[in-house]
Amino acid sequence: MDEIIVSAIIGEILSRSVSFLIEACSKRMQPPPSEPESLESLSRLLLRVGAVVEDAEGRRITNQAMLQQLSTLRHELQRGHFTLDTFRCHAHERDKAPPAGHESGQHSFALSRFNPARRLCICSGSGERSSDLQRVIASLETSIQNAAEFILLSDRYPRLARQPYSMYLLMDKCMFGRQMEMELIVNFLLQGEQDLGAEHLGVLPIFGPANVGKSTLVEHASIDERVRDHFSQIVLLSGGDLVGKDMELALADGAGVIKHENRAESGGGRVLVIVELDRDISGDFWQRLYLNVKNRFAHGSKIIITSRSDKIARFGTTLPIRLQFLTQEGYWYFFKVRTFGSVDVVMEHPKLASIAMEMAREMSGCFMGATIFGGMLRSRLDIGTWSLALAIYREFRQRNHFLSCSNPVDPWALSRPLILPTVSRVYPGYFVVVKGYQTASAHGDGTAPMISVQDVILGRARPQGKFAALAWRSHIPPHYSYVFSCEQRMPVSAVSRKNRTMKVSM
Repeated sequence: MDEIIVSAIIGEILSRSVSFLIEACSKRMQPPPSEPESLESLSRLLLRVGAVVEDAEGRRITNQAMLQQLSTLRHELQRGHFTLDTFRCHAHERDKAPPAGHESGQHSFALSRFNPARRLCICSGSGERSSDLQRVIASLETSIQNAAEFILLSDRYPRLARQPYSMYLLMDKCMFGRQMEMELIVNFLLQGEQDLGAEHLGVLPIFGPANVGKSTLVEHASIDERVRDHFSQIVLLSGGDLVGKDMELALADGAGVIKHENRAESGGGRVLVIVELDRDISGDFWQRLYLNVKNRFAHGSKIIITSRSDKIARFGTTLPIRLQFLTQEGYWYFFKVRTFGSVDVVMEHPKLASIAMEMAREMSGCFMGATIFGGMLRSRLDIGTWSLALAIYREFRQRNHFLSCSNPVDPWALSRPLILPTVSRVYPGYFVVVKGYQTASAHGDGTAPMISVQDVILGRARPQGKFAALAWRSHIPPHYSYVFSCEQRMPVSAVSRKNRTMKVSM
């Protein structure tokens, strides 16, 4: 009996091996698909993956493993769109290239495999380009095949209520790729008291570079109905509320901003304290703050602490959340959707798309750059305006050559004054950005500067002396306005002439 079973198993293995070899040989004998055919296949795969991702993003998925799989699908989607747009732009430039024998410039687009250190250039031979494209297609096909169970399980989760701010977040991609982090925060906040123990106060650290979206992420989590029903009060303590103050007195005096107060009996007296740090704090300072929150508020209260420094990780009672800027593929997807909306710019305006991809590459993942220049160019589909904007941004990086060393991701995180590019020459002198700051004023309350950075760059405003210019006003909570303190400076030669003139007149 055992011999019969062994013989059957060996026969099955041999049968499958022969089938595999025949299939592999038949695939090798088939001619590889042409580039247009491969791009068409990629486009169809992106529609399928996009439908899965869009449906899942519209559901309240709480399972961490499924959120991780959704994040992987989202990365594959972004990578696929980046590849498709890159090849289409390259094909357009190839068709418009001068005849053989003429020298022409060549654009280089890089595909990353989620690791920025590993770059592939598709401006090399056609064989290597085809291999890159086939690898992306194969990866998407594998993702679709592995997503069958994910699709089945995600259908069991309820759909999100699409309030106005949620629609903005999902369609304008301001919370781009943050669904997993969002659910991690909400799950932490709703964690039961029995999971923490009577002696613990839950603390969640969130850290990441400036302007990566820490405050927006926390704000979006705190306005979730589940969170607001769970806490009686939500309090925000910023850096200014913590400097030079006794914690017990500060909390007793109502320091900070009350973001939400539950007038109903729900909440059980629990308080969510959000601490936004603008500098490092000592362990002793943190211990005093922690003990005062623990002793003053009801059991089950929570603390979320945000900072640019990863040193706050040691204060947490759970694993910290680290926010990072987008990959090159993700940033292009963000930039394209934010600037062009639903317009398929690559198909309808391929030359414009090529300029847009070059601008996104120059910005290297900077949210502030996408906001400032994307706002200037939104819905403007003429090549002249885009070429001018690209030239302005290149001039900005050339005149501020130290940016590549200081902060290549976010040049607007000022380490020294920045020379601001302008369309027309400023006479006399030039404009510089001295420092940047943000205000949390209510949206549209008129406290933000009336002059925008776009007005200064395009020459629509010609301020003199020192002035404030609005870089960006957020349309979603907490409605931050990002403002630059600017001034007009005189060149050294002009100052010298002015001094000589004053001496002669005296």
